[in-house]
Amino acid sequence: MTDPLTTLLNARGWLMADGATGTNLFNMGLGAGDPPEFWNVEHPDRIRALYRGAVEAGSDIFLTNSFGGNASRLKLHNAAHRARELSRVAAELGRDVADKAGRKVIVAGSVGPTGDILQPVGTLSHEAAVEMFEETATGLKEGGADVLWLETISAPEEFRAAAEAFANVDMPWCGTMSFDTAGRTMMGVTSEAFVNLIDGLPNPPVAFGANCGVGASDLLRTVLGFAATGTERPIIAKGNAGIPRYEDGHIHYNGTPELMAEYAVLARDAGASIIGGCCGTMPEHLRAMREALESRPRGPRPTLEHIAATVGGYSSDSDGTGDDTGPKRERRGRRRG
Repeated sequence: MTDPLTTLLNARGWLMADGATGTNLFNMGLGAGDPPEFWNVEHPDRIRALYRGAVEAGSDIFLTNSFGGNASRLKLHNAAHRARELSRVAAELGRDVADKAGRKVIVAGSVGPTGDILQPVGTLSHEAAVEMFEETATGLKEGGADVLWLETISAPEEFRAAAEAFANVDMPWCGTMSFDTAGRTMMGVTSEAFVNLIDGLPNPPVAFGANCGVGASDLLRTVLGFAATGTERPIIAKGNAGIPRYEDGHIHYNGTPELMAEYAVLARDAGASIIGGCCGTMPEHLRAMREALESRPRGPRPTLEHIAATVGGYSSDSDGTGDDTGPKRERRGRRRG
């Protein structure tokens, strides 16, 4: 059976995802170092407000407040035993908001990295990582998530472990990595290598892409790298709202709604069909993105020069592929329409 996200995407052609979780929760009073997942139980109305903010701004997909809802991260707060519970409640709150939206909205169960490094470089075994991811995924499934959404991953080993866990719980899923190191993930994965990794998985995601990273320009360059492989799998773009700066005791992002509107259109034209924001992206950014995506016609695939001129320069000269003149020529298939 086709999963709900794919069904909606096939009907619409493109979908808008949500924006930031942490930035919005900090604005609601979350303290630095406090686990956001505790708010699912302690302040459920605030989490519902987070979700509603995205839906009312036009998001077709929103991620649950469960990014750190795994035993490894929660053990830092003496709450490893609560991973399944906190993830389930995150999805239950999301299900409640989505079901009252008056239109089809996808509840995506956010699954972040474990925070540990897998063997052989680190100490976390593959089996232990699968168990952690499976526990979080089970809670999200019990809470009513439509799909699982793995995000901000750097290591292929961790991506494979999550894919195995999601197969064990029989849930469709999406997966994104963060390409924040000169066009590569922190663990050295390039855009092309990521596509090859996904193509080799027994349980591949229904959509894949990039989130977070450095800024909108770098993320769009990575999207071009995905598209240049000729992949037919839907591409996700979830970039930060500009560059962070520290002011008055808080992190602020300098991306305006107008800049994020330009980014959204460029992401679509670069080949992404699921477009949202990450850190710093607020409802006002999402509203501008939605209006731009609905009102501006699809254009040609943007050049690197056009991206830099429109939303700012790149953080590095390298795109991570070794071919710094631009994305490689397509090697298989056709551009997704």
